[in-house]
Amino acid sequence: MQIIPVIDLKDGCVVAAKYGQREHYQPIKSGLSTSHEAKSIIEALLKLHPFNLFYLADLDAITGNGSHQKEIKDILRSFPHIIFWIDQGYKHFEKLYSEFKNAIAVIGSESLEESDLAHLMLINDSYVLSLDHAKDKKLGAATVFEDIRFWPETIIIMNLYKVGSFEGPDFKMLKQFKTHYPDKQFVAAGGIRNQADLIALKKLDIHQALVASALHSGAIGKKELEHLKN
Repeated sequence: MQIIPVIDLKDGCVVAAKYGQREHYQPIKSGLSTSHEAKSIIEALLKLHPFNLFYLADLDAITGNGSHQKEIKDILRSFPHIIFWIDQGYKHFEKLYSEFKNAIAVIGSESLEESDLAHLMLINDSYVLSLDHAKDKKLGAATVFEDIRFWPETIIIMNLYKVGSFEGPDFKMLKQFKTHYPDKQFVAAGGIRNQADLIALKKLDIHQALVASALHSGAIGKKELEHLKN
């Protein structure tokens, strides 16, 4: 099981996500660091565990309220041996590729319109796709959920309503995707509380998970992370 720490950026700092209600996100209160600055939070997480992959969401870019392009480039330069999955919304998709080898774009369905899909077909397999949901509602271009020609090797199953909820992952949705598409590599996102949730995901043949709240609260700490390696 690979834990992928999440860094959510909004208004210049790392914020704590809650139920996908981005307008209410507040600067993170972490048991690992007193800072709200992204590089400090990343350094604190690396002291907890030698993570080699992070998920970085630029919420301002996703919502069309600016971007953290300068901060993201600084992060990529500061941690050249760490891979960052970066979600800046579809409009910013290709901006990071030419200069950095440790940046992989995430394209969230919530940022896609049907008219974007022709271009998406041309760049297939060069990004991570996030199939975004709010409870049972599919967000963004409907076709991308059904037509696997648009699916790269790795697909995040994101339930925004579960994010920061401490209510557990959407096991039902994850099981449905894994049952219908057993050869795809799915990543769980939203609601992960503890080690037991991670073990349950592994039993579903889900081997990657985006995690934030449980790391910062200490619910998943050094002991649990070491155990997952075995």
